Amino acid sequence: MNDIELDNDSIFGTDFLDFIGGTTDTAGQMSVSGLLNAYVPVFVVSFIVTILLTPLVRQIAIRSGVIDHPDGDRKVHKFPIAYLGGIAVLGGLCCGLLYSYVFVPNVPMNFEMVPIGVLLGMFAICLTGFMDDVWHWDPRLKIAGQLVAAAGLTLSGVGINVATGILVPFFGVPDTILFSVGDLSFRSAEIYYWSGTFLTAFFVIGGCNATNLIDGLDGLLTGTSAVMAVGFLVISLLIATGIADPDGVRQFDGARIILCFSLLGVLLGFLPYNFNPAVIFLGDCGSLLIGYMCVVIILMLGEMGYTHLVIAGLFVFSLPIMDTVLAIIRRKLAGLPMSAADSGHIHHMLLRYFDGNVRKSVLSLYFLTSLFALFGIALASLFIFQVVQGRFVYAAFLVVFSFICVLAIKTARKKQWESSESPDLP
Repeated sequence: MNDIELDNDSIFGTDFLDFIGGTTDTAGQMSVSGLLNAYVPVFVVSFIVTILLTPLVRQIAIRSGVIDHPDGDRKVHKFPIAYLGGIAVLGGLCCGLLYSYVFVPNVPMNFEMVPIGVLLGMFAICLTGFMDDVWHWDPRLKIAGQLVAAAGLTLSGVGINVATGILVPFFGVPDTILFSVGDLSFRSAEIYYWSGTFLTAFFVIGGCNATNLIDGLDGLLTGTSAVMAVGFLVISLLIATGIADPDGVRQFDGARIILCFSLLGVLLGFLPYNFNPAVIFLGDCGSLLIGYMCVVIILMLGEMGYTHLVIAGLFVFSLPIMDTVLAIIRRKLAGLPMSAADSGHIHHMLLRYFDGNVRKSVLSLYFLTSLFALFGIALASLFIFQVVQGRFVYAAFLVVFSFICVLAIKTARKKQWESSESPDLP
């Protein structure tokens, strides 16, 4: 399942400049420039709507008293800041997706639109975050809302093939009969469906809460997610133009690109208001929604069952994953519950290193996210074009990821030791 067959005549026998910028179909699909020209209006619509809608949402939040007050510890802003930026993000996403349903021309017929289940999940996630921002929901209710969003994805077929790609070596093709009891036959397809459902739920819950964790400095989540959106977009374009689809059976080539452009547009439209000094925050409404959108794109990368492409997407999403893993380790070592808040996140460490300079801390994480995005793009490129084996990309990523994790754990342990030993120091 992981061996990919490419049309060598349509890729390697074509001039590279024609492949990137030609007007004719390549690899059974469109050129990169053709796809960009067709879908970039989605980006423009999402950007314009968000940059115009954000000030209005800010005024509504202020008048409604949905404001975040500084605490001098984890919340380092100097004055009260309005929440509910996620409403502006949702508005921009909806307008971009609505435009894609009505006005996107000149794409192959198999480049279908974003499934309705994704839209239902967006509203479920945004409503969950909104309720938490306004009424501070119980964490179990937040998980329930995320499971509703995951169910919408499963009904639309998003995520099922990711599990199939992982399990086929063990259980065979989906029509394989595993065992029979009387007149009942149990096929591997059933295992794939329920495994895909579980995997989708795991990705949604993990991704949403991971982005929520790194939303701790002005412009941090917005900017790093914009970098991730660019990484997802490049990988999506590589798939659409680099992997032949002569039968036209793939469903998500167009949807992936639409989601990437729409997400990038809303993030860049919101960033001027959210960058230091911020005048509005995303809130849980926005951070959960951004995590959900990233997860949807990553799961769509596994539409054909190629696990390497899903891993490439996870490489791009590495910063939230790494911060979540470190938070779990840190709280286990300190004997704290998983829900306990602390100031040991990566952005807090950088903030202390740069003597409280928010911009330097955020820009450093922009750079780190860009590095992870390049790892993801490199892995996807090597897999699609079969230039060389991608093992050295895995090795390089493992070194960088592990190095940063060890440094972060060491720094956290040092801070913990200093806080516990300082009373006894002379």
